[in-house]
Amino acid sequence: MEDDYSPTLIHHDSDIDLSFTSSTSITTTTTTSARSSLTSLSFTDSTRISSVSTTTSSTEIPNLHRRPHRSSDTNWSAIRTATNLSSDGALHLHHLKLIRHVGSGNLGRVFLCRVRDNDHATFALKVVDNNLLTCKKLLQVQTEARILSVLDHPFVPTLYAHLEASHYTCFLIDYCSNGDLHSVLRKQPNYRFPINAVRFYVSEVLVALEYLHSIGIVYRDLKPENILIRNDGHIMLSDFDLCFNADVIPVLDRRSDDVRSKGQRNCFGFSKGEEETLPEFVAEPTTAFSKSCVGTHEYLAPELISGDGHGNGVDWWAFGVLVYELLYGTTPFRGGSKECTLRNIATKTVRFDEVDVKGMAQAKDLIEKLLVKDPRERLGCARGAAEIKRHPFFDGVKWPLIRMYRPPEVRGVTVKKGGKAHVSHVGVQKKRRSLWKGVRCIVLKDKGAKC
Repeated sequence: MEDDYSPTLIHHDSDIDLSFTSSTSITTTTTTSARSSLTSLSFTDSTRISSVSTTTSSTEIPNLHRRPHRSSDTNWSAIRTATNLSSDGALHLHHLKLIRHVGSGNLGRVFLCRVRDNDHATFALKVVDNNLLTCKKLLQVQTEARILSVLDHPFVPTLYAHLEASHYTCFLIDYCSNGDLHSVLRKQPNYRFPINAVRFYVSEVLVALEYLHSIGIVYRDLKPENILIRNDGHIMLSDFDLCFNADVIPVLDRRSDDVRSKGQRNCFGFSKGEEETLPEFVAEPTTAFSKSCVGTHEYLAPELISGDGHGNGVDWWAFGVLVYELLYGTTPFRGGSKECTLRNIATKTVRFDEVDVKGMAQAKDLIEKLLVKDPRERLGCARGAAEIKRHPFFDGVKWPLIRMYRPPEVRGVTVKKGGKAHVSHVGVQKKRRSLWKGVRCIVLKDKGAKC
């Protein structure tokens, strides 16, 4: 299984102009991780569009991954300008300028970069040296390339370009200026987030996992280190090399526990009368199955440790561990060694410190329902994020507006001020409901009815 790893962010006092020209060597001074032995980069001038092999077939990964609905974005505008001047209409490494090294991971190193002659758009360039990888890790690079090429969601990375030069594979993706959630968590008092901040971050993670599962992707690597914080304060999942694909059949169900009145309605849609259920979208890869033991040991589900095979439930177990860690500053089954932690996961039940905070009872109940050792009984395994969203911990969350929520003010996160207005923070909805209730009463009184 993969060892746990926390990337080290390196910031220099000034930008370093490192160009992708022939025989250019790039070195950085940083602590070398056991998960990355890459020490220098040397690129040639030639780049090519790559092909990524799967176990049974080859799928061409294009050089550019255009998103017409995002054509006005600053990043896409910068890329469009560069490719318009390119003789073949493609993006090449010589179009990019490295600024600094920002982290290292299991498969390669990540650099902050810009398109040349454009200082208004920044990117992250993930560089993988294929010569340093085993066959297993090369397959993981191919998996990440294939998955990144199909993702299109606000809380997952955008793959702007996929380039290969010599024995290097490069992914041009979004840059998140606030680093990862693990580093931010370490800056909080007692290594804990306030409960409203936890609700904000895990709500967005839940939406991201819902999207991945809806297209048949089981993530298998959820942890704070892989949750990046963008410059607007919202989250972005990263690292998709441990994912696997499964079949999924989307279903639109009607549930009797979500009801609204039917019959004569006022302008707000409320009145006494016949009840009808609301439709609920469910797209969960319930038939997913794998016997690979991968991930970070503190986040592994019991069925993954046993080696008997696992499915989509490993993501919902890891989601429960994530909620616990953000609330308590540590994972629920952590022991004195890796072996002890795995033994605790397999045999012990979750325990909680006594914290008298409003909403903590609902948070504990959510965690207990997610950290059920039998995946058949675990919350989310049957109906996915749809049933987790209905848990009382998320009461007040307006899911269609999640992108517009104002991020919490926490240490270590600098939110870029923008022109867009944000709705109230997650969990602060009572005043809004009271306002609408008052307006509704006024309208009913005008019609001679009682509130």
